[in-house]
Amino acid sequence: MSMTAERRKEIFQAFRRDEKDTGSPEVQIALLTEHIVNITAHLAAHKKDFHSRRGLVRMVNTRRSLLDYLKKKRPHVYQDMLKRLKLRR
Repeated sequence: MSMTAERRKEIFQAFRRDEKDTGSPEVQIALLTEHIVNITAHLAAHKKDFHSRRGLVRMVNTRRSLLDYLKKKRPHVYQDMLKRLKLRR
């Protein structure tokens, strides 16, 4: 299932730094997490969909890079993101 415009706005509202923020690492990580959850559910039903699996791996790697950046630059925000998104580290 794809992400609706309303869901994207909810994510922006929840994770943005200020009124016009749409590209901060926090927002990007939250959006990627939502996509990863959706694709994981898709792959549970379609086990042989290797094209989507490749995209999933790419998204996970991108999220990992953003989390590493956030950990280095703003550790307190990094810890908060892990708790809010229920990610393991």
